[in-house]
Amino acid sequence: MTLAAERPQLPFARPNLLELAPFYEVLRREAPIAPVTTPAGDPAWLVTRFAEVRDLLGDKRFGRSHPEPERASRISTAAVQDGPTGDYESEEADHTRMRRLLTPAFSAKRMRLLFGHVQELVDGYVDRMIAAHESAPDGVVDLHAHLAFPLPVAVICRLLGVPEADREHFRSLSDRMASFSGQDAHDAREEFGRYMAGLAEGKRAEPGEDVITDLVRAQAEDASFGYLEMVRLCVGLLFAGHETTVNRIGLGTLFLLTRRDQWEALVADPDGRIDAVIEEIMRLGAPGDLGLLRYAHDDVEMAGVTIRRGDALILSINSANRDAAVFADAETFDPDRVERGHVGFGHGAHFCIGASLARTELRAVFATLARRLPELRLAVGLDELDVRTDHLTGGVRSLPVAW
Repeated sequence: MTLAAERPQLPFARPNLLELAPFYEVLRREAPIAPVTTPAGDPAWLVTRFAEVRDLLGDKRFGRSHPEPERASRISTAAVQDGPTGDYESEEADHTRMRRLLTPAFSAKRMRLLFGHVQELVDGYVDRMIAAHESAPDGVVDLHAHLAFPLPVAVICRLLGVPEADREHFRSLSDRMASFSGQDAHDAREEFGRYMAGLAEGKRAEPGEDVITDLVRAQAEDASFGYLEMVRLCVGLLFAGHETTVNRIGLGTLFLLTRRDQWEALVADPDGRIDAVIEEIMRLGAPGDLGLLRYAHDDVEMAGVTIRRGDALILSINSANRDAAVFADAETFDPDRVERGHVGFGHGAHFCIGASLARTELRAVFATLARRLPELRLAVGLDELDVRTDHLTGGVRSLPVAW
C-alpha cells in the first residue's frame, strides 16, 4: 500500500475549523486503519472509519497502557494523552476501580443538584458579557473569554473541590499541560501533581462533598490506591471536564451561528430543540485534530492490516462521526437528522463517565444564549479566527461576537 511507504504526518491540513481534511474521506474509503506519523514523530495507526473506531473502543485487546512503556510511540509533546498511562498488568482492574470511585460523583442525582449551580454560573457570565458589550465601542465581545473558557473550569473545580481562589491557577495549569510546549507542559503536570497532593492533605483534615474527598477516603480504605493514580485520575477529569468542554462550547457556537437557520430554530424553541442540538455538537465538535490514543496488547488482524503488540493507534473520533456510511450528509450540522449513536462520548466500557456533566453544561450555555441573545452573530469570518494549533484540543483563542 502506498500509504505504508509514505506514513503521512499528522495533523492533516483542514479547510477551516468546522471541516475535516478531505484526506480523511479517502482513508475511510481506502485504508480505514492506515500507518501515519504522529506530531511527536513516532509511528502509529490512524483509525478513521466509524465501525472500527467503535469496535476498538470496546475491544479489551487495546488499552491506554503499554507492555514496554519506554518504547511506546508518543502522540504529541503535550503532557496529557501523550503516551501510555497506567500499569500494563493491572489496567483493567484499575479502570474498574476508577469507574467505581467516580460514578457517584457523576450520578443523575448529583447532576440534577449541580444543574442549578451551572445555570447560575452561565447567567452570571452572560450578564458580564452583556455589560462588556454595552461598553465596547464597536459592540464586539469575546464569547471565548467571557463564557466558553471560564465556565468549564468553574464547574470542574466545584466538582473536584478546588477552592474558588485557586481557579485561575488551576486553569493555567490545565492550559499548559495540554499545550505542545514540551518541557513546560510536563513541568505544569508536575506542578499540578504537587498542588493536588496539597489539596488532598487539606481534604483529609477538612472533608467536603467533592471528588477529591471521595478519593482521599478511597485511599484510606485501599492501600493499593496510591498518590500517582489519584493524580492521574484528577488530570483526566480536568482535561475531559475543562479543555474538551471549552472547545465544544466554541465549536457549537460556530456551528450554530454559521448555520443561521439552525440558530433561529433554536431561538424559536430552545426547550424543544436543545437536546438534539447538543448531540449534533457532540457529533461534529470533537476537540483537536488527533484522537484517542490506544496501544495493542496482542497481535490483531483488522481491516486488512496486522497490528502488532505494542503498536499505537489513534482513534479519530472526528472522522468516525463524519462517516457517510453511518450519517447521511455527514459533514452537515443538522440536529434534525435521524441517525444517532455518535462516538463523541466514546463507547462501551469506556463511555465517558462525565457525559452527563458535559450535556448539563452545554444545555445551559446554548439554551441561555438562545433565550437572552437571540440576535447573536459572529463578528468575524471563520478564516479570521485565531485557531490554537499549538494545543491538543485545538479550538480558538478568541471568539468575537456581536448582537
